[in-house]
Amino acid sequence: MRIFIPAKFRSARGWKAPIPSLLRGFPVMGREKRNDAGFTLVELMVVIAIIGFASAAVVLSIPDPRGRLMDDADRFAARMAAVRDNAVIEARPVAVWVSPTAYGFEQYVDGQWQEGDEKPFITTGWSGGTRAVVGGTAGSSVDAGDGGEQGSGRLVLRFDSTGLPSEAARVVLEREGEQVMIVLDGAGRVRVGE
Repeated sequence: MRIFIPAKFRSARGWKAPIPSLLRGFPVMGREKRNDAGFTLVELMVVIAIIGFASAAVVLSIPDPRGRLMDDADRFAARMAAVRDNAVIEARPVAVWVSPTAYGFEQYVDGQWQEGDEKPFITTGWSGGTRAVVGGTAGSSVDAGDGGEQGSGRLVLRFDSTGLPSEAARVVLEREGEQVMIVLDGAGRVRVGE
């Protein structure tokens, strides 16, 4: 079977595509020219709304540079539990001290108490704006501190080699009206938020 190609579609190289010449003068879909340049008001409002939603999502996902108060409480409770476990593992008494601005750890080595110098048992300050209000049970070892105000002293809790604390205690962390309580019971269990 032979296909006849009119002469006007033949070229020296062979077949010449008839499509452009056949469609001359007819608008091709997607190629029509727009006489107006720019955006419509609706298009502009949609773009502004999308930018607004995206920027709101970014602002809400940025963490508070001071951290959350609950993060401080969880970190402190975890370190206290680790110190208790360390006392059992090493069969050596350890202590935790808490002041309104920081907390730290001590180990009983060669007959004296020494500051912890290895992570995670190093002295750590509370996040910006956080203050600890310390209190123990009756007869607890809370020093009056320099202010003499209740809750402004330094609480020292000692764990013996079996992991039992010297006393039950509570530490309340405060920041801008928000409070979280960390409780150490007589069995050495540490709980947050009770």
